[in-house]
Amino acid sequence: MKRGFFILILCFFFLGTKAQERDTSNIMMGIISENNDTIIHKNIGEVVVFPKREFKNKRQRRRYNRYILKVKKVYPLAVEARELLEKYEPEYNALEDKHDRRQLMKKLEKELLAEHKDELKKWSMSDGRILLKLINRETERTPYSLIKDFRGGFSAAFWQGIARIFSNNLKSGYDPKEEDMMLEEIVTLIELGYL
Repeated sequence: MKRGFFILILCFFFLGTKAQERDTSNIMMGIISENNDTIIHKNIGEVVVFPKREFKNKRQRRRYNRYILKVKKVYPLAVEARELLEKYEPEYNALEDKHDRRQLMKKLEKELLAEHKDELKKWSMSDGRILLKLINRETERTPYSLIKDFRGGFSAAFWQGIARIFSNNLKSGYDPKEEDMMLEEIVTLIELGYL
């Protein structure tokens, strides 16, 4: 009995010392002393709080869950669009000849189509709408302005006309406070790793 008790005490001792061995290099940022009172100052990560989503019925819950799946499917492409824009925009602007700019755009377009053509063929109209919103969110520019900057005004007007036929608008912005609040919430949760 004494031996079991002794082993139990040793286990608690070793577990206690192990729990105290953690990386404390980034925990304390500073100590502030005011009126003989010591205050520990510590920076913590951003905490995002969203209200609990209430659903009137199962159908609304299913629609919301499907929307999450669509955003998760489309979001990596919007991030890739932002990265490509950051990579190729300086190179594009450095070219002075219109022919060279057109060749760069054609080369980039061929690469993207070769990589994503089969995937994009399987997408629905709502996937495309979500992608347009997310591209606007990631690049902080509307798809219309991106097309106009890289392909010209005529091409932008043409694609805007095609988009309008399918009840889309390339000029519509991204409004995370009102219209696109649910999309912003889902993307934030994806970025934080909760979804």
